[in-house]
Amino acid sequence: MTIFKEKLDEEYLTTAEAKELLADIEDERALDEDREMRYELARAIEHVNRFAVLDPEESRELVDELEALEKIDEPTAYKIADLLPKDRDELRAVFAQERYTLSGDELDEILNVVAKYD
Repeated sequence: MTIFKEKLDEEYLTTAEAKELLADIEDERALDEDREMRYELARAIEHVNRFAVLDPEESRELVDELEALEKIDEPTAYKIADLLPKDRDELRAVFAQERYTLSGDELDEILNVVAKYD
């Protein structure tokens, strides 16, 4: 017998937004002295604390600006907002699995948007 889990909802988050949510969970867990944090939760908190550069509002604004560009879909916008690529090579890595390639001008346009938040 196989048990399937049904996906009820899916929402993309930037690392900064995840950091905010995990901070709330960490604070809630800290109030209950008898309750230890699971290993996975502690590692997730450590990860977001290390890699979240922008604050949640800035990261959301960046995602919105990136989604307004023609060739960027929602998952890619979130990836770019998390990675904050600084040059064309780093940005090309984000698009490596896509079925299309971007021209130098399109890459520069994206990098200019990212540079505003860096």
